[in-house]
Amino acid sequence: MKAMLWTVAAAAALGAAAAASAQTMSDLLADGNTPGNVLVHGMGYADQSYSPLSQINTGNVRHLVPVWTQSLGDDMGEEAMPVLYDGVLYVTTHNATVAIDALSGKQLWKNTLQFASDVPRVVCCGEVNRGVAIYDGMVYRGTLDAQLQALDAKTGKQLWETKLADYKQGYSVTGAPLVAHGVLITGMSGAEYGTRGFLKGLDPKTGKVLWTRYTTAAPGEPGGDTWTGDTYLKGGGSTWVTGSYDPKLDLVYWGTGNAGPWNPTVRKGNNLYTASVLAIRPETGKIVWYYQFTPNDMFDYDGVNELVQADLKVDGKMHKVIMQANRNGFLYVIDRTDGKLLAAHKFVPKVTWASGIDLKTGRPIETDVMADARAGKKVEVWPGALGAKNWPPMSFDPGTGLVYANVINAGMPYQVQKPDYKPEQFYLGIDFTGFTYPKGPRGYLEAIDPVDGKVQWKVPRDIPSYSGVLTTGGGLVFSGTMTGEFQALDARSGKLLWSYRTGSASMSQPITWTHDGKQYVTALSGIGGVYPLFSGDDRLANVPAGGAVWTFAVQR
Repeated sequence: MKAMLWTVAAAAALGAAAAASAQTMSDLLADGNTPGNVLVHGMGYADQSYSPLSQINTGNVRHLVPVWTQSLGDDMGEEAMPVLYDGVLYVTTHNATVAIDALSGKQLWKNTLQFASDVPRVVCCGEVNRGVAIYDGMVYRGTLDAQLQALDAKTGKQLWETKLADYKQGYSVTGAPLVAHGVLITGMSGAEYGTRGFLKGLDPKTGKVLWTRYTTAAPGEPGGDTWTGDTYLKGGGSTWVTGSYDPKLDLVYWGTGNAGPWNPTVRKGNNLYTASVLAIRPETGKIVWYYQFTPNDMFDYDGVNELVQADLKVDGKMHKVIMQANRNGFLYVIDRTDGKLLAAHKFVPKVTWASGIDLKTGRPIETDVMADARAGKKVEVWPGALGAKNWPPMSFDPGTGLVYANVINAGMPYQVQKPDYKPEQFYLGIDFTGFTYPKGPRGYLEAIDPVDGKVQWKVPRDIPSYSGVLTTGGGLVFSGTMTGEFQALDARSGKLLWSYRTGSASMSQPITWTHDGKQYVTALSGIGGVYPLFSGDDRLANVPAGGAVWTFAVQR
């Protein structure tokens, strides 16, 4: 058990900013229509990362300036999406939760975690955290040592903490939790360490675990016959990116990660429910339907990326859909009522493992690269394990009908070898030697039609961006770069309209909000995470570390 440190600012300052009443399910349901608050990850249950706010627009964004910045006192990657309630921003770092006055930038309280010294050894891809959930006067976050914590939103004092798994076995929690139908739902990280993935639903008031949904099927369960022997016990299927929720259908959509080990020859079969989307009942964790993106996943393609909801016309008929830009290189459109695949299109320049997705069967049309890799031959596969799009959320703009995503243009050499399970070490079963890059850009910011798959415009990035994307009713696309620029582009053309250099890499999910009729944009900066760790990109050597929160507004 770790020790907790929490500090509170002067009572007068705290009382003015934290007089908030408890948040209810009605508040969460109305999140997209309450521009003064941002309560749900993805700026609403649909996870569109879109705001209809238009005061800041293509005509005046050039006048955008910082109104305050606040240090987070952290040198790890800052990947969190801020949550805003009643004038208070709640932000996480890898080891702290911070409450900040949204208008002044003044820190109101900070709760700091003290981890055991061996925790970083079993965290795969950077010591990070991607944000909180807020509900009923409490702020919830996961921890790197696989616990879920509830804090008092007014004071930062810990109210309860629940151990979800043993971090020494490779489990951690880096994604933001989600409150749906009054249940607090969390995923986990750790598929690279021979773990068994899960989702858990907890009582938000007490932290009691209400249900556990494993993402690798056991013998005797539906899907259990897709695993060899007891390989499901170390089969991966982590759930480290936050899901979305359709309250009318009462379904939570959550992506699952890669199968483990990466060598597929020891776990022959589809390996359900890895590299999939699960539609579950939030009260029970029961699977209503599933769709598997990459059966027998061998390249760490995952299926964890955000599941964005919209109503789209496909083949002349309106559908309630979820969309995912998968790490495997295909953008999927799925009917969210029943899991039927409606469209799937390649969205990056080079995909070599599959020539397409069969809409009748829903399965990938594999190329010879797959057969050669399973046979033990050394191959080069695109995308590589970084994925065609990693965790940073894409955005859907209902006005343009386009999705906007930061994508990656990289492959990797791949050859299977005998897997050797050892606690606290990667359990991969391949000769992992790094990545293969093109001569040109390693990434793009793309605007994509999700139905026909056409890329409407793209902005090249010499170094791929690991920033989330925010679109607005002002016709803007906000996103950041690894070299520190936070930018606004024209949503219809991709033209760069504004750029501001922050003190470090811009890697978080931006939000926008209003107070007294004035629109603001908030984002974090701070380099870290998977790309700096594993890319070998020495161009990042001069990007300084150091986390901070930035808030911008138009000043004329």
